[in-house]
Amino acid sequence: MKHIKANGLVIRGKDGTAERMIGVNADITNTILADNNRVELEAQLHQAQKMESVGRLAGGVAHDFNNMLTVILGNAQLALIDVNQAEPLHVHLEAIRNAAERSASLTRQLLAFARKQIIAPKVLDLNEAVSGMLMMLQRLIGEDIHLVWQPATDLWPVKMDSSQLDQVLANLCVNARDAIDGVGKITIETENRVFNEDYCATHLGFFQGEYVRLVVSDNGKGMDKETLSHIFEPFFTTKGLGEGTGLGLATVYGIVKQNNGFVNVYSEPMQGTTFTIYLPRYVGDAVQTEKDCPSEPMSHGHETILLVEDEAAILQMTTQMLEALGYTVLTANSPREAIRFTKEYSGEINLLMTDVIMPEMNGRDLAKNLQFGNPHLKQLFMSGYTSNVIVHHGVLEDGVYFIQKPFSMQGLAAKLREVLDHA
Repeated sequence: MKHIKANGLVIRGKDGTAERMIGVNADITNTILADNNRVELEAQLHQAQKMESVGRLAGGVAHDFNNMLTVILGNAQLALIDVNQAEPLHVHLEAIRNAAERSASLTRQLLAFARKQIIAPKVLDLNEAVSGMLMMLQRLIGEDIHLVWQPATDLWPVKMDSSQLDQVLANLCVNARDAIDGVGKITIETENRVFNEDYCATHLGFFQGEYVRLVVSDNGKGMDKETLSHIFEPFFTTKGLGEGTGLGLATVYGIVKQNNGFVNVYSEPMQGTTFTIYLPRYVGDAVQTEKDCPSEPMSHGHETILLVEDEAAILQMTTQMLEALGYTVLTANSPREAIRFTKEYSGEINLLMTDVIMPEMNGRDLAKNLQFGNPHLKQLFMSGYTSNVIVHHGVLEDGVYFIQKPFSMQGLAAKLREVLDHA
């Protein structure tokens, strides 16, 4: 379609009658398209700024909640160890633990949206990873919905945290399920895609490069343009009261952005919805895809651990957890006290377990300080919030061990053995 601007002049005779017309026609298609693109780009910039500011708020809230949840969840787990399952109190403690775990899941979603979720990316074959999730996804969506899997051949590898891929697919499939009334179909596809400069110049939101394309589509009720403009905003939901948190798609958005990808959505009322995610192709020398490891029983130990935490309640609770797992625990409520303690302590300290953000000195600097006198001291960092002290844009640095608050006793036990048993 062309846009033409016409300017004309009527030539009249002596008696005022129009005799002819002269004029100029100009093709202004490019100008119109440029104006439309400018308006769309301004809207995208405004949306990005809004999402960024909400993300900062969400990240801060998640940090404070995680500290409180660490105390609640940890003490509930410790109490469950001491209470017989036959006692009525055991049921109440289980309810507290379950509620704390659900709350922790919500804060993890907030951190994912804010791109403050700490991740440890591994090279993944998306086809293998998705195939391994199909049974779980089918259980999520129910028997009435047919799940179709269409993997591409010779798919390029990507590098991301497999738990984030689980979050993305689970959230997209649950939203697709909720958009389908009765019987329906959800399709998951993969494909390699390359976008050049010319393509990106005419397609807003696309970026030049090589990508692996992950598509989740459904034949549900679809969405109108007004709904589409809000779907990635946290706490926006079209579901009824108590039926959704409004964090599912916000989580997807944050994860994709944190992995340097982008996401596009196409939907029309009664025509279904298609989410298309583009993740950068991983190019590296060694391509070893991550494999799932079977869960193991809770591991115990006998080593000596120096625990440093400025929150008194977390320090006490974590100490009890570590002692219950068999470890000898030395405690310090500040980096200064930890440094003084190690100078005075005559025994061997095998592991430093420290909070990342503390007054006086951060956990990374404390670890470096203590290693001068003990070069073989192993380190485990803990935090309820990402920090550039140990990560870059939420990605964990190589060789750094980290556990996210709030942590379970099972998770802590496994992480401790991972660190201590590493050569």
